[in-house]
Amino acid sequence: MHEFEAERLVEEAYRAWDAQDWAVAAGLLERVLAHHPDAPKSPVWWYDAALAHKFLRNWAKAYELGREAAARAPRGEGDPAYWNLGIAATVQRDWATARQAWEGFGIRLPEGEGEIEGRFGAACVRLDTGGEREVVWIDRLCPTRGRVMNVPGSAGRRFGEIVVHDGEPKGRRVVDGREYPVFDELLLFESSDLPTLTVTVHAAEAGDVEALVDLFSGHDYGAEPASSFELLCACCSEGTHERERRVHAGGQQVLLAAPEREARRLLEEWAGRTGSGRSWTGLEPVG
Repeated sequence: MHEFEAERLVEEAYRAWDAQDWAVAAGLLERVLAHHPDAPKSPVWWYDAALAHKFLRNWAKAYELGREAAARAPRGEGDPAYWNLGIAATVQRDWATARQAWEGFGIRLPEGEGEIEGRFGAACVRLDTGGEREVVWIDRLCPTRGRVMNVPGSAGRRFGEIVVHDGEPKGRRVVDGREYPVFDELLLFESSDLPTLTVTVHAAEAGDVEALVDLFSGHDYGAEPASSFELLCACCSEGTHERERRVHAGGQQVLLAAPEREARRLLEEWAGRTGSGRSWTGLEPVG
């Protein structure tokens, strides 16, 4: 392929890019790269072709092209080619390449081999639920994976599942003066076996509801009172939002994540700990 033809195809590729026609953009860049893999501008082309396939959720191609992009990127300088390769390698469960990518970006990982099980702190993820777009808290296991720590209200989603999220924050949550990033979910990486249940509880004080949440949390289960949910418009959700967990007394629905037998036992334990009027009714599975 002559240089003039390559330039024409690259221009066409970026017109398609501007139109968000990722498949056409990637295909044209790949045609050029097949003939000019190491041209002066090829690192950018490799990166953009891999990124287009990431947008398409074509993880095999994002991984293949991402390896080429990372091979042409400086190590330890925060180059995004490594980050995108880290995501694609994680989705492909190529842990050796994922580790190399995160370290190439400049991130220190826990020592060892295989799947990364680190402590990267709390963050939020906007679940991809086919339109509901619920934001939940996660415990980050690596730069791109996190375990869901809320009981989601979205159908089919569960406490304890592991999600892969994007690297660019789309919003912030502020709790007690500290900011936490909100990432978009890319895919459900590992499902959870814990069912979601619903129950109506009655409590004399807000502290009684908090005690229920703490009791389930202490057994590695989840409890999410309806009064802790907050509806936000898309604009507010993607902005910086100060979040204050609020629960109220009285009667309300609570979502639980636990085997039904264990949920009944813990509810009875909670109701029996005080004579202040704690009670529950109507425990049943969701969905």
